[in-house]
Amino acid sequence: MKNDQRGFTLVESLVVLSIFILLSSVTVFSLKPQYSSMDEKAFFTQLKADLYYAQTYAISHQQEVSVSIFPNQFQYIIWVRPNEKPIIKRNYSTNLYLKEGSIPLAFKFLQDGNIDKFGSFYIQSEKKTYRMTFLIGKGRFYVTEQ
Repeated sequence: MKNDQRGFTLVESLVVLSIFILLSSVTVFSLKPQYSSMDEKAFFTQLKADLYYAQTYAISHQQEVSVSIFPNQFQYIIWVRPNEKPIIKRNYSTNLYLKEGSIPLAFKFLQDGNIDKFGSFYIQSEKKTYRMTFLIGKGRFYVTEQ
């Protein structure tokens, strides 16, 4: 009887494994820029939704709603009264830095949905800077890339 064992040698297995690791690492490093871009888009989508919710809440409940952004803690809070539970308390990515512009990082939506102050503040990521602008009247806002 002939003992015929067929299989891969250690060298062949190591070559295949190293090629697999190389291809995996290339894929991971190519996805990193897309992750930061998706992180920014998710932040802006969530922030806009929360601000629209705060504005709607102010109109529907006929109460002033305050928005406070804490850039050192990477979070923002939307609340009606400071001693009550906030309506929204949200943390955001530590890769984003918010800083005051012509509007401070604390403002209010009035009972009619208007904002108490108008102007802009800045949002800076690793590669881009954005400006969030609140218009006078009706509490509308938009984001532009600088």
